[in-house]
Amino acid sequence: MTCVIGLISGTSVDGIDAALVEITGTEVDLRVEVLAAATTPYPTALRKQILDVCAGAAISIAELAELDDALAYEFTQAALAISKGYTPELIGSHGQTVYHRPPNLEQGKQGKNLLHSPQLGYSLQLGRGALIAQLSGILTVSNFRANDIAAGGQGAPMVPKVDAYLLGHPTRHRCIQNIGGIGNVTYLPAQNQTDISSIRGWDTGPGNTLLDLAVQHLTNGSLTYDADGRWASTGTPCNTLVERWLQQEFFRTTPPKSTGRELFGFDYFQQCLADAQAFQLKEADLLATLTELTAASIVDSYKNFLPGMPDEVLLCGGGSRNLYLKQRLQALMAGVSVLTTDEVGLSADFKEALAFAVLAYWRHLGITGNLPQVTGARQSLLLGDIHHP
Repeated sequence: MTCVIGLISGTSVDGIDAALVEITGTEVDLRVEVLAAATTPYPTALRKQILDVCAGAAISIAELAELDDALAYEFTQAALAISKGYTPELIGSHGQTVYHRPPNLEQGKQGKNLLHSPQLGYSLQLGRGALIAQLSGILTVSNFRANDIAAGGQGAPMVPKVDAYLLGHPTRHRCIQNIGGIGNVTYLPAQNQTDISSIRGWDTGPGNTLLDLAVQHLTNGSLTYDADGRWASTGTPCNTLVERWLQQEFFRTTPPKSTGRELFGFDYFQQCLADAQAFQLKEADLLATLTELTAASIVDSYKNFLPGMPDEVLLCGGGSRNLYLKQRLQALMAGVSVLTTDEVGLSADFKEALAFAVLAYWRHLGITGNLPQVTGARQSLLLGDIHHP
């Protein structure tokens, strides 16, 4: 039995999710018990700086170093707060993504030299693990995406192998749909858990990012999100706009694929606003239309890239609390049960943090963490760099 802390701040940049878990077993016999979990909001100024950097704001190397250190400090404080009364042996810190560039697969097909071609992806997570290890005094694993990307992968999604061993079902085909700032799915066909070769996963597109940007725009920053989707639920989606937006190249690209705020961020939202002007949408209608885009992009990706529709969809992440979004997903998938991972015994709010605790645990044991058929990497690999205190 190993006590591990998992840490992550996602593309919504709401704050740091921390999960303290006890892990036993390895893969097929993996068992995880959550001992404590909490979200630590970012200080307002730090959150603004992160969002500015994600939006492409110019920053000096000195400022980047200061931001990296500030995030490591905040992640350490979140770890220490959650560990009171316990003695964790390991931290798995995903850090804060500030830049994600998927690999250029078309260029890769042209057979150019791997070392000199821009076909490789790149992903930068701040909050350096070496400093977390020194500040906390706890062995820390970080930088989970780099090894997969260096092997030609997307570096995302990272959690499907964890999903397979914790949420697979012998008779039900399941989709585990995370809805953070960006959405991502793990497809778990009904099967014996010893065979993970048919598992699939990819980023589905925008999750909460566009919705949050819209709420901030419409309220001049006084609100940062639409609680439970209540505001959007009073509007009417403009299906013509949704259908137009779904023609975007990302939605039609075959997995493996990943994305981030670099695509579905501030500039994309500004284009959505410009497109909506011709339809004279009310504020609630705009929110309903952006919600419909998130729901429709998820469902369309299932129809386009899965062998068949699942029996169940298990939602997790902040978007799983958006009741209107959940209703729209259910309406678009008649006959499919749309639940949350809470309903099968795994925290919807902290599943991602829990997953990075498991990935750190596997790294410490020398067990590979990625699935090549999901990320596109050439092989299964150890994920993460180990930092000793």
